[in-house]
Amino acid sequence: MSFCIFYLILYTKITDLQLFFIMRKIVILDGYAGNPGDLSWEPMKALAPCDIYDFGTADTVVERCRDAEMVLTNKVPIDAAAIAQLPELKYIGVMATGFNVADIEEARRRGIVVTNVPAYSTDSVAQLTIAHLLNICWQPQHYTDEARDLKWTNCGSYAYFNTPLIELAGKQMGIVGLGNIGNAVARMALAMNMRVMAFTSKRADQLPEGIMKADNLEHLLRTSDVLTMHCPLNADTTGMINAQGLTMMKKGSIVLNMARGALIVEQDLADALNSGHLYAAAVDCTSVEPPAADHPLLTARNCYLTPHIGWTSYEARVRLMDVITSNVAAYLNGCPVNVVNN
Repeated sequence: MSFCIFYLILYTKITDLQLFFIMRKIVILDGYAGNPGDLSWEPMKALAPCDIYDFGTADTVVERCRDAEMVLTNKVPIDAAAIAQLPELKYIGVMATGFNVADIEEARRRGIVVTNVPAYSTDSVAQLTIAHLLNICWQPQHYTDEARDLKWTNCGSYAYFNTPLIELAGKQMGIVGLGNIGNAVARMALAMNMRVMAFTSKRADQLPEGIMKADNLEHLLRTSDVLTMHCPLNADTTGMINAQGLTMMKKGSIVLNMARGALIVEQDLADALNSGHLYAAAVDCTSVEPPAADHPLLTARNCYLTPHIGWTSYEARVRLMDVITSNVAAYLNGCPVNVVNN
């Protein structure tokens, strides 16, 4: 009899534990970008039951997340309407640094914790920024192709070039936003003997040595030879670089955007490139991703596009997976970290 009572108690405890984990379900809405198969979800699965989807859209959020306490998203938006239909939702984990995909105010109003993953891609995005800049200035792939086509062999000279080649030393890099990535890019620019100016909310005496503070955005645009964007996307920064601002820039300037596509009015950027006012631009993001076939930057003169790859190095994605897992673990332990809607 005592054995039966012990078994009943044990069974009850196990059932309660199973119900606990069922209640604390995780849904991952779009896991493919961060983990296309070369990393493991097992550490996340060890925390709670997981439904993992490679891809998703806003239309799939409610259906997939009805019984989930925790939802992880990279780029699938979770808006106020979706949140209102998810009574079990208590945690949104944004699998990125930018968190504009989640309605932060609505989540705060309903007591839902929202976290992000800061700084995991700093070095990778900074590296891509400088890679784009050096490619614009020196065109190594173009000259490799020219050499293979025997243009060098048949030119009659020991050197061959047919594009402008630009030395960056002494030129000014203007940086919009001086967070982790902006600072990393600034250090690289200083190492190439560029002058660096930043448009930032930080005071001048808070800036690292060698970085000047712009009086305002117009001051930055008028004085910079290279403009690079490294600020978050929000109501204040959407469309902050537009036709009026681009016209202020020096003729022959270069624009780089590795942050968010909507920081720049894309048609205005294309127009400035096609008119010849800007020498070149490089972007790793568009306002809608992927871009439509008729997106103006796909055919703009001297515009270099990469498909939002700045954060996707293997090393950065390993850090991303580690942090999103530790974010969830901290939340489950009652001590959430990297919270963006306190």
